[in-house]
Amino acid sequence: MATVSALDQVDGDVLSLLRGKERDVLERIGQVSFQLERLEKQHAISSAMIESLLQDLRALPSVVRLGRNLDTLADLMGRVSSADMVLNRYIQRGYSNETEDANWLVERPTLEDFVSTVVSHGSSSIRGLLERIHSIVAPEHGMGSQLQSPGIFSQLTDAMHESRSNRCNLQQSPQQLLYNLYNSVAITELKGYAMMQFSWMLLRLYKKGNFTVEAELMQERYEERTAQKVAAVKDAMSIAERDMWRCDPREHREGETYVELTQLLQGQVQNEVDMNSESTCRENCAYYSYAKSHGCYNSNVCAKQPRCNGKLIDCRYIDSDMWVCQADSKSDRRYTYIEYENGRILGKRGSCERGLTKVDSWWRWLFWHCSYCFCLCDEQGPKSDRYFNLREVKADVANNKVVTGLRFVKENRVIHLQIQEAGLLPRGEINMTSVQWRPVDNYRISDSDVYNGKDYHTLSWEQRAIDLDDLVAPSGSVLTGVRFRRVGTHLNLEIMVTPLNFTAGTLDNPHQKSIWHGNDNTDASLEAPRKRLYISNPDVPTSTNDGSIVDSRSDQFLLFTHSDIDTDAAQTTVPFLDAQPVAPDPPTLLAGAGIYHKGRSGYGGFIGPKVVTYDFNSHIQAIFPITKDEVN
Repeated sequence: MATVSALDQVDGDVLSLLRGKERDVLERIGQVSFQLERLEKQHAISSAMIESLLQDLRALPSVVRLGRNLDTLADLMGRVSSADMVLNRYIQRGYSNETEDANWLVERPTLEDFVSTVVSHGSSSIRGLLERIHSIVAPEHGMGSQLQSPGIFSQLTDAMHESRSNRCNLQQSPQQLLYNLYNSVAITELKGYAMMQFSWMLLRLYKKGNFTVEAELMQERYEERTAQKVAAVKDAMSIAERDMWRCDPREHREGETYVELTQLLQGQVQNEVDMNSESTCRENCAYYSYAKSHGCYNSNVCAKQPRCNGKLIDCRYIDSDMWVCQADSKSDRRYTYIEYENGRILGKRGSCERGLTKVDSWWRWLFWHCSYCFCLCDEQGPKSDRYFNLREVKADVANNKVVTGLRFVKENRVIHLQIQEAGLLPRGEINMTSVQWRPVDNYRISDSDVYNGKDYHTLSWEQRAIDLDDLVAPSGSVLTGVRFRRVGTHLNLEIMVTPLNFTAGTLDNPHQKSIWHGNDNTDASLEAPRKRLYISNPDVPTSTNDGSIVDSRSDQFLLFTHSDIDTDAAQTTVPFLDAQPVAPDPPTLLAGAGIYHKGRSGYGGFIGPKVVTYDFNSHIQAIFPITKDEVN
């Protein structure tokens, strides 16, 4: 636990200094305050994070009490911090340390009033504030009382479980939030503990008494509270979820909050006469389930639209005659909308800048009807961004760095899973100054030394599945890399995990002991095959203002497909890819990653990355390195 080092400093320095000199006491009190301030920045819980969660939970009966307790807790912790700031100002500006006869510049009655208030039995004293904080956090945890309400950790765990679909507003996993909240409370307790020990020391120096018994009793009560807080948070963390993902943004911005695959399967109007080498019209549209364009028989129509130079798939007959609104030539779309003579409209009818084109089927020799079919075009053209990076993406493990976040980016038409990396410090802390997004490989699919199937994966009608998995490292290992691989026709995520020495804050021989971990299960497995997640008649994901809901689970897969024929003329590839950073704030160790789908019924939704935070539960311990004999 990160606060153990501060506890060692307080117990080993402040307590033993009950017999020391003022100058030494003040110097070491300053050291303790500096260390506590650093830890507070590392683990401070933003009130905005808590409020964001509570906004989505106002209707739940349990939230009224939770919100009230969080407000009270924040107020009490703020009072302790304010008193600590006063003490630090007295030390920094109220004490002269320039001569051998160093002494206080603050008047003695001022100091006596301050330290007496700190250790008094009043509810507003530091002693009283710490007890009130404890009554909220761990009300005599484990004492068997049936009248006590659950502590704040238990209340938070229940609330986050009840609002699972909304907790993506938080920048932390539920377990990380509990851990950081516990550390914030523990740091507050240490501040109060240091102030009380300083107060006993100063009162002794002012010959107000010996205070040995008082110091011992305070030490015992501190140990009791600490043990109960540890038990309470460990109980809550043992059942709290560790995954984190992102909610939809308030406003979708392409390239910033999402990226698209383009022209994977796109609606195309094609006449039967152009879909066979003999230029005949002897079949019907449904016959051409897998075909290609052989020519342009009627140049009045086919010559005015982009030709499909790939496969024509799943053709169907809708009506013989129509008006076609061609999309702008710079657009990824082929059509803005299509209006059939029978009244059916594909896409959203509106103004047509290029003008409507009348398209009519015709009869040949009275026997054969040359119908215009509506097909799906699968073409790897210059406007089709359908590539996923297959190269390994690893943190700089040689310099003791780990992965702290993920996001999808599109670079040179290739989708990359980019990592955020940072340096690892002792006891699982992250070097905040080292946090950065590692640049992706800036290659192009046209480069001479870049190969399909090795450097990147190309989606197509036959190979457009992506596996949805949650991958977690073995206990004692952390996330140090990610990569996509091909399992059959599926795109599949793997994670690189590396064992670590938690206490020292070092990766354990990463070049030899790192392993790649994934889920090899397929939809063809004889036992528990991977299940497909279906998205039906999907409109463009950004067309709805309703927030997406996670609808996938691990060990599923999904097919990239076209948008709905009626609402969008099958012009858009769905799902989109969520490009928002998935990086806990504050940064923390990760133990896993995953790929999931979120959306709403009738819309294509988003594929996004998720992360799994490291399980700190086993590292939280109640440690008391000093004995009562040492205090005396």
